[in-house]
Amino acid sequence: MLWCWSLSRTGETERTSMLSVGWKDRRTAVYLLWIVSLSWICFPAGAQMRIPPETVQVWANAFGKQLSILSSRYSGSLLLQKKYKDIEPIVKMEEVDGMELVRSFAEEMENMLGRKMKSVKRMAEAAEDADFYHEFNATLEFDYYNSMLINTMDEDGNFVELGGEFQLEENEHFNKLPVNTQQSVIQVPTNVYNKDPDILNGVYMSEALNDVFVSNFEKDPTLTWQYFGSSTGFFRLYPGIKWTPDENGVVTFDGRNRNWYIQAATSPKDIIIVVDTSGSMKGLRLTIAKLTINTILDTLGENDFVNVMAYSDYVQYVEPCFKGTLVQADLDNREHFKVLVEGLHVKGEGKVKKAMKEAFRVLNEAVTTGKGSLCNQAIMLITDGAMEDFQQVFEEFNWPDRRVRVFTYLIGRELTFAENVKWIACNNKGYYTHISTLADVQENVMEYLHVLSRPMVINHDHDIIWTEAYMDSVLFNTQAQSLLLMTSVAMPVFSKKEETLSHGILLGVVGTDVPLKELMRLAPRYKLGVHGYAFLNTNNGYILSHPDLRPLYKEGKKLKPKPNYNSVDLSEVEWEDTEDTLRTAMVKGETGTMSLDVRATVDKRRRVVFLKNEYFYTTINETPFSLGVVLTRGHGKYTFIGNISVEEGLHDLTASDVIIANEWNYCETDIDPHHRKLTQFQAVIRYLTGKEPDLQCDETLLRQTLFDAVVSAPLEAYWTAVTLNASGIDDGIETAFMGTRSGLMRMYKYAGTEKRVAKKFLSPSDKDNLFTLDHFPVWYRRAAENPAGRFLYYVPRDMQDGRILIAVTSVTVTVGQKTALAGGRRLFSILYILDI
Repeated sequence: MLWCWSLSRTGETERTSMLSVGWKDRRTAVYLLWIVSLSWICFPAGAQMRIPPETVQVWANAFGKQLSILSSRYSGSLLLQKKYKDIEPIVKMEEVDGMELVRSFAEEMENMLGRKMKSVKRMAEAAEDADFYHEFNATLEFDYYNSMLINTMDEDGNFVELGGEFQLEENEHFNKLPVNTQQSVIQVPTNVYNKDPDILNGVYMSEALNDVFVSNFEKDPTLTWQYFGSSTGFFRLYPGIKWTPDENGVVTFDGRNRNWYIQAATSPKDIIIVVDTSGSMKGLRLTIAKLTINTILDTLGENDFVNVMAYSDYVQYVEPCFKGTLVQADLDNREHFKVLVEGLHVKGEGKVKKAMKEAFRVLNEAVTTGKGSLCNQAIMLITDGAMEDFQQVFEEFNWPDRRVRVFTYLIGRELTFAENVKWIACNNKGYYTHISTLADVQENVMEYLHVLSRPMVINHDHDIIWTEAYMDSVLFNTQAQSLLLMTSVAMPVFSKKEETLSHGILLGVVGTDVPLKELMRLAPRYKLGVHGYAFLNTNNGYILSHPDLRPLYKEGKKLKPKPNYNSVDLSEVEWEDTEDTLRTAMVKGETGTMSLDVRATVDKRRRVVFLKNEYFYTTINETPFSLGVVLTRGHGKYTFIGNISVEEGLHDLTASDVIIANEWNYCETDIDPHHRKLTQFQAVIRYLTGKEPDLQCDETLLRQTLFDAVVSAPLEAYWTAVTLNASGIDDGIETAFMGTRSGLMRMYKYAGTEKRVAKKFLSPSDKDNLFTLDHFPVWYRRAAENPAGRFLYYVPRDMQDGRILIAVTSVTVTVGQKTALAGGRRLFSILYILDI
């Protein structure tokens, strides 16, 4: 109440002098307008408000007029509009073909991913050949570079065993991690003996991969991590790095648990986990059983289907809603099962016969109705013993074809019923294992993967697989690397030896990672427009990349992946597609187009805009991925083309007030190691001056950037002239700048560093207001929604004290009957900062 009264008094006192203030006193004018606004807000709570609405209107008109004059003067927007008017007769406007655009993007992505697949095939062939000529030696002694031990010395200053000197050098291509691009390293999980004969023979045999890794990287310098995950447990990684254990000094990473390994090693599968919860399973046995279930669930992926049931005197589904069916083993469902399994309790007598009948019934129904994976089927029986006469169940449901494999896990130290449990597995093409401690779970569960892989090995089915999007926070301990969203391409490696061919021996899996950020660079922002975007999804409907996919959350000062970050369905972000028309078409790998009225957001979802989006989609051949491109009507329908000489453009591009979007690919700096330390601006200049003619550059983008630099060049002289004007600079004016769709920006600071309030604004850390790989600046997007030539004023959200006001406007170009934001495919935005 007191605050409102005070504001009213201030407004009452100063209202008569408002109209006559000079603009050296404009801070008072702005302050007064805000006071009036706040007083109005408080009006219902007090009776002190006495300002007539007509007076407020007069103030507002005067304020608006003066602010508009101020904006035009310091921005130079009228000058820029005139410059574009002058060049309208000599430029060309073309309409963007969305379908042609999505097809060209998809073709480039297909080529890029095709190179990764060729690299993986070379690795698989080399590993199989090396194994073919290798004779197993049980007494083999062999030193290798253990990633945990490299460059480690003992108390006497000598390198420890398996930890010799290993040269590491920081590499830009690998996120500035210290790596060795001439040598791979071996990682062995803590629970695996690093000098076991199987490990030593496998490491020795796979040394042949070193040359292939190096050769692959030379052929395709955009490759990232290449690796071989052995079925015996070791993991060969290129380039070599120093592995950092967790805070307990333990390495929990096991390549055999990773999705790329599991998907490549086995075909899609239907799994029903049947767990004994009778009274005899109490205590440690139940704890081991729960861990066994969770470990089995971790070996499943989105191409698999699963259910979990428990039995004692009766059979119960751990999730009643999933009764009698199979559900996709995506991350959400797997985690949901884990929570429910944790709540299992023991009681009663174990009736395994009923449980097995129910499991067979569900699997048979899946085959009959065409549901599930339509491939491998298996039952995982987890029990401490089986006493019933269960042979009749198998005769009725599974013999003689034995289409469903049955894997049995005997829990506890007791072996009384071991023969019964083993008989079940052996007579149903499965595998029997005994788990007596928690430490036994991991290795024993993995055995079923080798059994399921046998048909693939015997038939030599070298199917290449692609994973869903994921972050490898286990493999990498640096946040920059661990939070990098990627997909992996992998391929199984089989033994080709004649004597073991019929046994179907899986040697392991080779693979390489593809950062999705690099893949999306092939759909450059400047071709999509201010609200346009590209996205990728899998044939399961899950998103690989999308601007509305926000996979991280903040916990304190650290960013962490959300629990379900890689199982977000396309329908969850493109939710206006209520009939799932877009999702269905893309999952089926179709090519087409459709339109949707959507509500989009800008400024970190604080402002809603209504758009008419046109969707263009197609499949990426040889992969399970589909690409979508969205163009927004009214934003990017036409592309604006102008001719300019390199000499003229270079002169203006190298002006001191010019910068370009460093996250964009004007030139490809990641191919030649000598170019990796170049900024995009440096690369562009070196290419255009002929100093680096071998650089691969986007000629269209460079042409647009040069044109923008030339047309906007007079602004530098204009802003300088305003500064040198005898009347001086009004108090509070800080910065003027402009941006174009080509990612070019010009910036002029009216105020010195010591006087500037918005010191972070437009700094390299101010990602929201810069051109990035993911988005156009906030001010750019807001200007696009405002009528051309009219200034939009707003207070940045991260400066809630209200001391900063930003004004933006856009400039249009008209050729014939076609009107576009300046540059057609480029929007010109001018803004200044007013410290009020």
